[in-house]
Amino acid sequence: MSCITFFKHVAASTLAFLFLLALPAQAQWQRLPFQTMGTQAYVELWAEDDKLGKDLLLAVQHEFERINQLMSPYIDSSELSLLNRDAASRPVTISNELYQLLQQAEQLAKLSDGAFDISFASVGFSYDYRQHIKPSAAELEAQRSLINYRHIQLLADNQVKFSLPGLKIDLGGIAKGYAVEQAIGLLATAGIKHALVTAGGDTRLLGDKRGRPWQVAIKHPRKEDGIVAQLPLTDSAISTSGDYERFFIEDGVRYHHILDPKSGQSPSGLMSVTVLGPDSTRTDAMSTTLFVMGLKRGIAFIEQQSEFEAIFISSEHQLYFTSGLAQ
Repeated sequence: MSCITFFKHVAASTLAFLFLLALPAQAQWQRLPFQTMGTQAYVELWAEDDKLGKDLLLAVQHEFERINQLMSPYIDSSELSLLNRDAASRPVTISNELYQLLQQAEQLAKLSDGAFDISFASVGFSYDYRQHIKPSAAELEAQRSLINYRHIQLLADNQVKFSLPGLKIDLGGIAKGYAVEQAIGLLATAGIKHALVTAGGDTRLLGDKRGRPWQVAIKHPRKEDGIVAQLPLTDSAISTSGDYERFFIEDGVRYHHILDPKSGQSPSGLMSVTVLGPDSTRTDAMSTTLFVMGLKRGIAFIEQQSEFEAIFISSEHQLYFTSGLAQ
């Protein structure tokens, strides 16, 4: 090879290398599991650029933690903890974000005649499922009278006041779904077309899985790795509430984290309820609501909500579907 030919070859190779560097990294699926809000979360997305995809995975994780810092009852500096400490003695000003979520909770409380009620925490904080602790009969009787969403006053200028001393709130039935929905919104704003975000029992899908639907499994309530159904879904939300997430069994009774606001105790007629709908904030809250309502009342209620479908698994291991899914 002549000297001139050699340098031409080197120049061509260098140009080709520089061209490859200028191209975006190959499009691919990006995935990240992480712990947040007391549960396992997972995000999967298709990104045209490798770095963008990795940055967005971390952005989703940070969004969950931001919401956790805002709404966790177990973080002393959270706005929700501030409400539980001070709102019975004075109006407390909170962020517009939390205020709007409290408004959504109030709307569902009214619609469900109190089956969804974030003041269940007035009793709920007396349960410790890891330590097998539950309130005594006397404690339950005293605390149950504190459960009433009507005592949560949403005032002007994002102020909140509790009209009943001792009342506490917890967003465990809606906050994870809200965080999932916010994460999907973040990805959509960044231009992502295909993604899945899930946390605990709440999942939100953005688009399809590049030409085919996402396959979302419904967990078997009594088998660790078992599933009872697998649903092909696109661009939708699905949430499951069950008696197997946080619980203990004592004297043959299953005490779990979903509490009936009227009794302050765990309902026993269902093992799980799965709700499908347009956004995970509402499917999260709706699955909790239907579980509290029970099978008969729950089916009658959800059939009136045109945007939602549901799957119930009774304590007798029977599956029941709303009419839209049964078809």
